[in-house]
Amino acid sequence: MNPELPEAVWLVRHAETAAPTMFHGAESDIELGVHGHRQAVAAVEWFAPFAPTVVVSSAMQRAAQTAAPIAAALGVPHLLEPQLHERFVGPLTRMPREGADHIWEETTRHWVAGNTAYAYPGMESFDELRDRTLPAFNRVVAAHPSGRVVIVCHGVVCKVLLLSLLRGYSSANWATIGRVVNLAVSELVPDGEFWAARRLLIVPPPVAAINAVFEEPGVKKTEA
Repeated sequence: MNPELPEAVWLVRHAETAAPTMFHGAESDIELGVHGHRQAVAAVEWFAPFAPTVVVSSAMQRAAQTAAPIAAALGVPHLLEPQLHERFVGPLTRMPREGADHIWEETTRHWVAGNTAYAYPGMESFDELRDRTLPAFNRVVAAHPSGRVVIVCHGVVCKVLLLSLLRGYSSANWATIGRVVNLAVSELVPDGEFWAARRLLIVPPPVAAINAVFEEPGVKKTEA
């Protein structure tokens, strides 16, 4: 174990927003919806046995409102890292998925092919996201040596970080690494100059149980 780094980091996507079928991005500071608040409360039960020492979130409402009940219930600090905010999506902001999916799918095709500098006008590229969020992640982990850190941020941010942090992964694994649904959690531990995933993009069982009760068949929600 590297005493200069946390013992473990849980990288988490925020809970469901009040408009989960739309693209939001950094330009839309939307709050959690009713179901998102249920998910955040349900997540507490799963995190408790791991005894996190701190919860860090982006400053956007959907991330902070997910992190706050976890930190409060576990009696640990809730800190903000503003540079972990969601991707700038420009013209896609608040567009329904059916009207914007083709732009997102074209973007990820470029990234999988290795063209990580590609971005639709007004949007952040993979490279720009990595260059903004990776230093922020490193600041958070450096500030909590030997800690157990929960980081709550955003779907695309989580995926770019995972593809940049995990040994053997790159943008080519955008689809194969899995989906980043609301409250998806990856448990990371130091692995030399990289990180290893003990758990990768799982939905905690208490959250999955809540999702099953309030399932909306046929509703396509945003995910990375």
